[in-house]
Amino acid sequence: MTKDIDTAAVTSVGMPRRDFLRNSVLMALPVALVGAGVPLTAAAATYDPPRRQRGSTTRNVRNYGARGNGSHDDTAAIQSAINSLPASGGTVYVPAGTYMIDALRSINLRNYMHLKLDPDAKLVAKPNGASRYAVVSADRRKCIEISGGQILGERAHHKGTSGEGGHCILIKGSLYVTIRDLRAANGWGDGISVGPRPRYRQHFVYSRDVAVANVVCTGNRRNGLSITNVIGMKVYDSEFSNTHGTSPQCGIDVEPNGDIDGKGYNDNVRIQNCVMRGNAAYGINAWRRSRNLTVTKCTIEDNKSCGMVTTGLHSGTFTGNMFRNNMKTGLFIKDGSNDIAINGNTSYNNYLKLGRTASRDDFSLSGVSGKVEKDLIVGRNTSNIRVGTNRYK
Repeated sequence: MTKDIDTAAVTSVGMPRRDFLRNSVLMALPVALVGAGVPLTAAAATYDPPRRQRGSTTRNVRNYGARGNGSHDDTAAIQSAINSLPASGGTVYVPAGTYMIDALRSINLRNYMHLKLDPDAKLVAKPNGASRYAVVSADRRKCIEISGGQILGERAHHKGTSGEGGHCILIKGSLYVTIRDLRAANGWGDGISVGPRPRYRQHFVYSRDVAVANVVCTGNRRNGLSITNVIGMKVYDSEFSNTHGTSPQCGIDVEPNGDIDGKGYNDNVRIQNCVMRGNAAYGINAWRRSRNLTVTKCTIEDNKSCGMVTTGLHSGTFTGNMFRNNMKTGLFIKDGSNDIAINGNTSYNNYLKLGRTASRDDFSLSGVSGKVEKDLIVGRNTSNIRVGTNRYK
C-alpha cells in the first residue's frame, strides 16, 4: 500500500472556519443566553490567515501505524509520518480518532509542513509528572501550519504538583507560523505558547510572523495564550477562557522574557475580534518591554480580576472593545505605560468585587473621570495616555 494519499481528498475534509468557532462559542454560553442578543464577538470570523509555503506531498498517519483508539501511544507513528516528508515538506493528515501522545517527546514539526487534523481528531497528552512538556512543538522551524481538531493536555490526570510549562502547542524561535481552526485545552501550562529559542550566552532567536486564528484555548492552567519574544503576531477571531491554576492565569499574557541582556521584548502584536472570559486573573495582561500592541473589537468579560492591564507597555491602541462584568477594573493602565490611545470602547458592570451597583443611563465621556474608575483607570507614572471618547452604561 502506498503511504501517500490524495491531496484533494484531504483538503476537502473539515468544518468551515466560521462554523468551527461559532459552534465553540455557542457551546460555551448558558442556554438562556444563546439567541438572546448576546454579542458573539469571535463567532463571525473575518480574517483569513496565511497558508504557508510547503510541498505537495501528503501523508496519512494511519499508514505509519497510528491507531487513534484512545489507548495506544501514537507518538512514534505520527512522528514517522512527519519525518518521511521530503525536504520540500508537505501535509501530514490525522484522521478522526483519539491519539495518545507522549508529550515529553512531543510531536515535533519540521519546515514547510502542515499538520492537518480532522475536525474529529484529538491529540491527547498521556498523564505524566513533568513540569514541562508540549504535545506539539516547533523549535526554530519555518513555514509551518497547524489546523483542525483538538490538542489536549492532561492537567486533570497530571502526576506532579510543580511547574507550569506543560503546553498544548509550543512555538520557539520559528518563522511564518499559522495556527488555526482548533481547540487547545486542559494544558498543565498554556494552551498555546509562542516565544523565543534561548541560546547559551547568545541572544534569543525570536519567533516572527505568527498568525493565530479561529482557535479556542480553554481550561488551561497558566495562560490561554502566552506571547513572549515575538515580532509580528496576529491573533484573530478566537476565544481564551477559563484559565486557572497557576499565575499569571490570564486569557492572553503578552510578556517578553529578559534575553541575555535583560532587554528582551515583543513588537507589533495585534489582537482582534477575540473573546477573553472567565479567567482567574486578567483577560489580557501586557507586561514590560512589550511594544506596539493593538487590541480592537474584542469582548473582555467575566474575568476574576481586571479585564485588561498594562504595565510598562510602550505604544498601544485599544479601540472598539467591550469591557464588562469583570471583578475589578475593566481597563487599567499602570506604571511605566506610555504612548497609548484609548477610544471607542464600551464599558459597564465592572468592579463587581464591590457588588453590582444601580444601573446608569448610557453616556459617552472623553478623557478620564472618577465616575468611571470602575471601568477605566490611568495610573500614576504613565505618559502620553490619550483617552478619547468612550461609552459607558
